[in-house]
Amino acid sequence: MNRWMRATINSINGIRFALRNEAAFRAEAASFVLALILALVIAESAGWYVAMVGSVILVMLTELLNTAIERLCDHVAPEIHPRIGAVKDAGSAAVFCALVLAGLVWIAAIGVRLGLL
Repeated sequence: MNRWMRATINSINGIRFALRNEAAFRAEAASFVLALILALVIAESAGWYVAMVGSVILVMLTELLNTAIERLCDHVAPEIHPRIGAVKDAGSAAVFCALVLAGLVWIAAIGVRLGLL
């Protein structure tokens, strides 16, 4: 039980850090709050609601991992280095892929709601 409590505290600290220091994460957190409400109106079923909100959570998760990678890279190699740049670019690409997936899920859900799909 003690281990779970420490893990939860560490997780909350990580989210606080990202909210304070990462503009992209703040925007995604705001989108998450908005998504919780909009998905209630748009989703045709509980499954769609979970997919819609879950896709936004996936974007936030990916952003947190990308932030961790970037911070570690900056710590290990503060100077500009092509290999470190490639690692950071890969993290950024992961966020982009998560955003595309979220967009597709939301477009499909809206299409279903409007009877287009």
